[in-house]
Amino acid sequence: MAKKKEKREKKAGKRMKKKELVKALLDFFHVNQNETLPLKYIFERLKLTTHPQKMLCMDVLDELKVDDYICETDKHKYRLNNHGVEMTGTFQRKSNGKNSFIPDGGGDPIFIAERNSAHAMAGDRVKIAFYAKRHGRTAEGEVIEILKRANDTFVGTLEVTKGYAFLVTENRTLANDIFIPKDKLKGGKTGDKAVVKVVEWPDKAKNPIGQVIDILGRAGENNTEMHAILAEFGLPYTYPKNVEDAADRIPAEIPAEEIARREDFRPVTTFTIDPKDAKDFDDAISIRRLPDGLWEVGVHIADVTYYVKEGTVIDKEAEKRATSVYLVDRTIPMLPERLCNFLCSLRPNEEKLAYSVIFRMDDQAVVKDSRVVHTIIESDRRFTYEEAQQVIETGQGDFKDELLQLDKLAKVLRERRFQAGAINFDRYEVKFELDDKGKPVSVYFKVAKDANKLVEEFMLLANRTVAEKIGRVPEGKKAKVFPYRIHDLPDPEKLDNLAQFIARFGYKLRTSGTKADVSKSINHLLDDIQGKKEENLIETVSIRAMQKARYSTHNIGHYGLAFDYYTHFTSPIRRYPDMMVHRLLTRYLDEHKRTVSENKYEALCEHSSAMEQLAANAERASVKYKQVEFMQEHVGQTYDGVISGVTEWGLYVELNENKCEGMIPIRDLDDDYYEFDEKNYCLRGRRKKRVYSLGDAIAIRVARANLEKKQLDFALAE
Repeated sequence: MAKKKEKREKKAGKRMKKKELVKALLDFFHVNQNETLPLKYIFERLKLTTHPQKMLCMDVLDELKVDDYICETDKHKYRLNNHGVEMTGTFQRKSNGKNSFIPDGGGDPIFIAERNSAHAMAGDRVKIAFYAKRHGRTAEGEVIEILKRANDTFVGTLEVTKGYAFLVTENRTLANDIFIPKDKLKGGKTGDKAVVKVVEWPDKAKNPIGQVIDILGRAGENNTEMHAILAEFGLPYTYPKNVEDAADRIPAEIPAEEIARREDFRPVTTFTIDPKDAKDFDDAISIRRLPDGLWEVGVHIADVTYYVKEGTVIDKEAEKRATSVYLVDRTIPMLPERLCNFLCSLRPNEEKLAYSVIFRMDDQAVVKDSRVVHTIIESDRRFTYEEAQQVIETGQGDFKDELLQLDKLAKVLRERRFQAGAINFDRYEVKFELDDKGKPVSVYFKVAKDANKLVEEFMLLANRTVAEKIGRVPEGKKAKVFPYRIHDLPDPEKLDNLAQFIARFGYKLRTSGTKADVSKSINHLLDDIQGKKEENLIETVSIRAMQKARYSTHNIGHYGLAFDYYTHFTSPIRRYPDMMVHRLLTRYLDEHKRTVSENKYEALCEHSSAMEQLAANAERASVKYKQVEFMQEHVGQTYDGVISGVTEWGLYVELNENKCEGMIPIRDLDDDYYEFDEKNYCLRGRRKKRVYSLGDAIAIRVARANLEKKQLDFALAE
């Protein structure tokens, strides 16, 4: 028996005692002091092959972490904490005073007490000094220099007294109200929403000192609140006059020589299909039968860059904004109104300049060839999605033959895309019906039907075709610099968590295998949950497991669409990357033109991705505001809902009837002491063992609706 054990240990590498393992690990980290070391790699290099050795190693790593020798930069990835006494990084402020510092290059956050924060604000780049570490306590530091302010403007409500004034902010990142001298109020009165710039924060003062930059209006008024949301996210809520003036000077007439340079699609049946409240028609579709029996489908996109030349004031403003922002009740356009709703918009019965991708395809939607050309078009009809849907469903109405044929081709393209491994997230959107004062009177859900999918399919095809034309080059040749829309594979760890989570509902998910295997398994899951009560929940958790799509000049393909090459070409009125794509495409189709600076375009891609994220956050905040405003009328009423989020501070609940989301604070779950189980998405009672899990059905009462904080508080109904 002993011989067998000896043999086994020989094979597995000598069994180390804890003391030896600590020394081996520290030596290993010092030899690789600038490397991040994955757990598997550590096991491999130290020849830890048996389960007990691996478990001991993980215990030692945890102890080294607590003692601040090493830090865990990501799950099961470690590096030596060889910081000196000073470090630079980003300051994160919490209104409860538990501020933290995130070191450059990752690593564990370092606690900074309010008294040691030197009045740093959220997102500031700072330099800190370390304190001597107390055994078993988290690392602590003190801000010694503010290197760069991230944000010095805040939005809030004014409180004006006889001698002085304050801005009361709802921003959770500022613990103190901003003091405003009377002569810096710009006429603001108590109850006004204002934008205030912090001008100084004296060392001994409790409050920062600011001045009013802009008065947005009375708190609670719809216009004021929508502008406040934009200002809060640092997004513009007005359009600069000089940019509008520049747009007004652009002539509307199209010169005859410009028409002569372009392919003429005016005689071909063409129409737009858009939401009923849209004014900026980016895209139109044409279709005709060719003599050889093939279909010619044209995807015609507004030729914005004909009107907006690079480097002009209009272009610089568009670049800065990078996207139009769609709040609940309004659009904040990227381009001046004259351009987005008039000159560039593909309005019916008007001659318009377009940049078009023309496809020749057979009845099975197989593309025989395609070309990208500058065109002149004239749309015959402006359809709303509802009108086009009516024609598809009844087979009756304007241009029924063309619409039905396009629908048929789109369905084949769609089917083929899913077979290739595209993921089918068919989410509904929550929409509000607003009265003339912007007050929500009802909630409805917008579901994508065949008409939406028809437009989507041809836009995807055009975007993909344009990306392939530039990105696909013969072997040995380097592709020219180009902005792609990229989407990375899901995070394996998040996929594993998703698989564990859905198992409790009786579903399975493949988390390994080829890209197509995993995406087919995700699609299978999305099909299985259709119409079930857990559908929305599992879809939400699945989306969280996905990476975010973004812009980059480094193409890695688009996982969610299962495309090797993808870009954004079809919405230049409302997205700056599409304008970049139009310009570069025109440049590269002239084969003598050289490539452009990668650094410049990568920076533009990063900026566009960041602005897209900001716009999405503002959009969500405006929806949240309207949800709270809508639910104000229903305080005290009970609803059925589902637990949509679990955190250490409470349960988020989404109501079945109207999809409004609120929170049951943990302090209101007063029948027990609850512990948060992050891995299993649940709160568990210590004594009574009651469990609240993500996805559980729950009955709630609407307890409070706080418009200022955009917050709904629920209580348990029983």
